[in-house]
Amino acid sequence: MKLSRLLPIAAALGVLLAPAAHAQSLVELYESARAYDATYQSARLQYDATLARADQARAGLLPTAGLSAGYTRSNFDNTNPLIPDRSYPTGNATLSASQPLYRPANRATYEQGLRQIDLAQAQLDGAEQELIVRVAQAYFDVLAAQDTLAFVRAQKSAVGEQLASARRNFEVGTATVTDSREAQARFDLVTAQEIAADNDLRVKKLALDQLVGKSGADPRPLALPVQLPAPDGQSVEAWVQTAQDRHPGVRQNLVAVDIARLETEKARAGHKPTVDAVASYAVTRSPEGTASSALNNRANLGTIGVQMNLPLFAGFAVQNRIRETLALEDKASSDLEATRRTVAQGTRTAYFGVISGQGQVKALEAAEASSQLALDANKLGYQVGVRINIDVLNSQSQLFQTKRDLAQARYNVLLGNLRLRQASGTLAPQDLQSVNALLAR
Repeated sequence: MKLSRLLPIAAALGVLLAPAAHAQSLVELYESARAYDATYQSARLQYDATLARADQARAGLLPTAGLSAGYTRSNFDNTNPLIPDRSYPTGNATLSASQPLYRPANRATYEQGLRQIDLAQAQLDGAEQELIVRVAQAYFDVLAAQDTLAFVRAQKSAVGEQLASARRNFEVGTATVTDSREAQARFDLVTAQEIAADNDLRVKKLALDQLVGKSGADPRPLALPVQLPAPDGQSVEAWVQTAQDRHPGVRQNLVAVDIARLETEKARAGHKPTVDAVASYAVTRSPEGTASSALNNRANLGTIGVQMNLPLFAGFAVQNRIRETLALEDKASSDLEATRRTVAQGTRTAYFGVISGQGQVKALEAAEASSQLALDANKLGYQVGVRINIDVLNSQSQLFQTKRDLAQARYNVLLGNLRLRQASGTLAPQDLQSVNALLAR
């Protein structure tokens, strides 16, 4: 008889928790999101733009060349009767080139361009890690919502059986009307919870669809029983040290300090001379002569040399610019220290969150077994008359609440491991494979 009462619960759980044939894994949905998510695509395009900007900065160290040409026609009128009036054309072309020999500001700008590439790479890495966590969060949100709906429906089925039993017992005179009313109240409450859970699942699925760019994304559930992974055998301080070196935020601020230092060098270059190698070749041709001669005229002029420019006084602009950049350099160093402290705190929080979550999973697994035993004992006590209907209903509610909490705790541990790697700056798409291995096939 006990087995027959458990069959509806198992059926309700099986319908919602069984993996569909077209269900997608976490890796598959991440790859879809990587190609679709606008935030990540923005970071990639920013990286591409920064590469082009770095090439622009290199131009300040490379030679420049230019070609200019012109054509004019002149009319010559004069009052001397011995010299006739006439018009004549003149054509000219000039090829010029310049090669910087000593331009410290241009050198600093070029080095800033290289550091900007490192900055964009750190930003891209941060965006990729953020995308991994966002996809995992949306993935587990759907699974948690599915579990909640499954458990609520299973509880509704169990409460429905208890309600039917209370009515039968009332009809034969072995129970009071209070049992039926308590069961009916609990059934109505669970029905309301089912409506809310169904709507929550719909919203969570829409959020996942929007993130991965797919309609009707169906994540694979965990394969139970599951052995949750523990953090690598490192101490919390080892994780913090890793974060200090590899976290994208720390890397960005380290680059920002270098860029600020180079900006100070550029400001100091305002006091320094610049030296360029210059060369030009000019051709001027007047085939019908000039104002002073009617003969065909052609002139070629080539020059080559070194040009120096030494600034003497700029109204104290350079001195004040140096003061500004030194202050900004100190600000960048302070921002770096603040980021390091924030990253260290976040890494410790993520580490202890995973450890705590694993403890919660073990405790809830024990609570689930105890709640099941308590429910069986209350059902038996109700049958023999030493327990009342509300005891059974409360035991059912406690069991299914424990099941929901356990499922959520498992997802929190898996997500917590990913967040720990994100906090330490080591999260990579390959880390999703370990989660994929825990999913139903």
